[in-house]
Amino acid sequence: MVLTYPPCANPEGCLKMSTEKLAFRVALNGATMGTRYSVLFYSEAAEGHADLGKALHAAVSDVDTVMSNWKSDSDLSRLNRAAPGIWLDVPESLITVLEAALAVEKASHGAFDIGVAEAVAAWGFGPRAGDRPPMSPARRAITRDSLELDRANRRVRKHAPLGLDLCGIAKGYGVDRLGEVLSASGVTDWLVGIDGDMRGQGSKPDGQPWAVGLERPIRGHREIEGVIELTDLAVATSGTYRHCRDIDGRAVSHTIDPATGEPIGGKLASVSVLAKTCMAADAWATAVLVDGHWPPRRFVTPADIKVLVAGDTT
Repeated sequence: MVLTYPPCANPEGCLKMSTEKLAFRVALNGATMGTRYSVLFYSEAAEGHADLGKALHAAVSDVDTVMSNWKSDSDLSRLNRAAPGIWLDVPESLITVLEAALAVEKASHGAFDIGVAEAVAAWGFGPRAGDRPPMSPARRAITRDSLELDRANRRVRKHAPLGLDLCGIAKGYGVDRLGEVLSASGVTDWLVGIDGDMRGQGSKPDGQPWAVGLERPIRGHREIEGVIELTDLAVATSGTYRHCRDIDGRAVSHTIDPATGEPIGGKLASVSVLAKTCMAADAWATAVLVDGHWPPRRFVTPADIKVLVAGDTT
C-alpha cells in the first residue's frame, strides 16, 4: 500500500512544524591543533550526543596525530626525519592531504608549497624555532619533484632532503573530517570549524543559510568586518595580522614565501577563499596571500573558488 499526502496548504505552517521538530541547538567543541574546533547542528533531542561528540573529537585528534610538526611521533615528523629513498608507511589521510598539497603547488606555480618546514623553524614559528638557518631557495628541492606517493600501498618516500609543513592545509582537512563524521551519523545540516576556518552543509531549520563572520584584519584586535553565508560551502582565511612575532622592531608573519625562504611581504593583509571543501579553501587562501597581489601575478585561481581580499590590491 502506498500512502500519498497532498502538498502543504500553508507553507509557513509546514516550516513551523519542521523547525519545531529540530528544536534543540547542539553545540560541541574541544581542543585540537593548538586551537579549538566547533560543531553546530539542530536536533530533535537536547541530549544523547555523547558518542557523536567522541567521534568528532577522535577525528580531529587523528588529524593532529598524523600531521602535526609539533608532535615528534606524528607520521609527518617521521616522514621529515626519514632518509631520502626510504619508503615509509603512512595513513591514508596523510596521502590524501599530500596529494592535494602537491596539486595546489603545481597549479599555483609554487606559491603554495609545503616544503618550507626549515624556513618556518628558522624564523621562530616551528617546534624547533631558530635552530637552523633557512635553506636557500636556490638549493631547496622542488617539493612536488622530491616526494613520491604510493596510494595503493599507503606509503611515501622522499628523493631529496625535505622538511614538510602542513599548517596551510591540515586545518582545512580537519574541518572536512568533522563534516564527514556528522554526515556519516545522519546529521544532514551542520556548521563546523577550526580556528575560524568553517564549512556549512545544508541550512538552519528555518531554511536560512549558516552565517559566518569575517574578521577585520587588524593585529591585536578581534572585530567583525562582515558576514558571509555558507550553504554547502567552506571558507578559510589566511592573513598577516595574526600569528606574528616581532623581529628587529618589525612584525613578521608566520607565512613563508617558498621563493625566498622569508616571511611574506606582500600588500595583502587578509585572504578568504570560498570553496566546496575547507582543505581546498585553506590551501588556496595561503597561495593567494603568498603571491601578495590581487589578482595573483604567479597563477590564475581556479574557476570553482571565490576570493575575498583585504589590503592594498594595487
